Amino acid sequence: MSKDFDVIVIGSGPGGYVAAIRAAQLGLKTAIVEKWKNAEGKGVNGGTCLNTGCIPSKALLDSSHKYEAAAHEYSKHGIGLNDLSIDVEKMLTRKEGIVKQLTGGVAGLLKANGATSLFGTGKLLAGKTVEVTDFEGKVSVYTAKNVILASGSVPVDIPPARADHEFIVDSTGALEFTEVPGRLGVVGAGVIGLELGSVWGRLGSEVVVIEAMEDFLPTMDEAIAKEAAKTFKKQDLDIRLGCTVSGSEVKDGKVTLTYKKGDEELKEVFDKVIVCVGRRPYTDGLLADDCGVSTTDRGFFEVDDHCFTGVDGIWAIGDLVRGPMLAHKASEEGVMVVERIAGQKAEMNYDLVPGVIYTHPEIANVGKTEQELRAEGVEVKVGVFPFAASGRALASGEGSGFIKLIADAKTDRVLGAHCIGPSAAELVQQAAIAMEFSTSAEDLGYMVFSHPTVSEALHEAALAVNGHAIHMPNKKKR
Repeated sequence: MSKDFDVIVIGSGPGGYVAAIRAAQLGLKTAIVEKWKNAEGKGVNGGTCLNTGCIPSKALLDSSHKYEAAAHEYSKHGIGLNDLSIDVEKMLTRKEGIVKQLTGGVAGLLKANGATSLFGTGKLLAGKTVEVTDFEGKVSVYTAKNVILASGSVPVDIPPARADHEFIVDSTGALEFTEVPGRLGVVGAGVIGLELGSVWGRLGSEVVVIEAMEDFLPTMDEAIAKEAAKTFKKQDLDIRLGCTVSGSEVKDGKVTLTYKKGDEELKEVFDKVIVCVGRRPYTDGLLADDCGVSTTDRGFFEVDDHCFTGVDGIWAIGDLVRGPMLAHKASEEGVMVVERIAGQKAEMNYDLVPGVIYTHPEIANVGKTEQELRAEGVEVKVGVFPFAASGRALASGEGSGFIKLIADAKTDRVLGAHCIGPSAAELVQQAAIAMEFSTSAEDLGYMVFSHPTVSEALHEAALAVNGHAIHMPNKKKR
């Protein structure tokens, strides 16, 4: 059977489903292919993000944070609790309910906008043709004027500690523990490792994080990374840098992890180990040999600034291409691609893709770090405001951390925003909006921010760039 479409999208994660919805809105006859199945064996949209990534992890982060607050913070508010306990099964049920609601919502949006959902495994054939093998093995063939590859990514597996999905798990398995591990090993101190380590650490696990890099959060602004390291130490996350895992053994329900620190070989015994050392593009079975498209040695598609592969009508977005593996980056690429297909001159500003670590406190950034800018020879000026001086933050018991703005010393244009503290993701997003329109620190300083809000910290940091902060002493000009 052959059917013609204007656009076929393979993959319905945040990049794919957003692309399909926008394509349908633009009047393009659109189909979207998804191989994900739920526990009942039915096809579901949303990809990794909604099913086993961003959304379920944030649900568990929220639940675990509430438990930790009840255990250690509520008494400060005069709230007493007796016999505090955690019901892991109920926590997981809540998580699954959120996932079901959101994946169902995506299905409804695709249908409401007129996109055709095809459940099964999609493969790109020659001539912009897509073969779909459904869950029963039936094969159908569809042709399209344009095909958007959006199959996402999967966790990297490492030979010294291969996942057995029971004792050694990847990020997906870490969302399914039915009880709190007594001792938990986390391989990788990146975003995923810190978030998952935080979840189970808050609930009572003794967490050891093993990281091969010598520097902690090396892509972050140095001041933020330093503050984060201090914060996680206070939270009893035992982060060991410069340690390379060399082996593992599962015996008697325990995992013995062997790792090297310089010339020294060390061993640790854990109840569970989470391996989260990165992700790789998921292209298994995606391409037929004669489809005309190929990937690099690392599995990525080579694309231009508009995600075009160079092969007529074939596009690739999200985790399949260069840049950070972030859901919001994939979504905006999806919109850009279909708008260009529709004849619009859509662009995407890759310099302003925010990054967030959803620990507590949150860590977020957009633009360049102070170190990057100085290395490029850019003369900068910096404004920093601590949440300890924010009335709203203190009233909420969130007085740790700070926000940092970096501006060009000559033009005053804001070039970077970095934050660790309450509502960091939202504050950095405000800065990103300002930066998109080439806002200066002075412009932000002139804006009226409501009181009392955490966002006043952004206002004060902008004022501090030029030595005009009101609610803290300004550095004396030399």
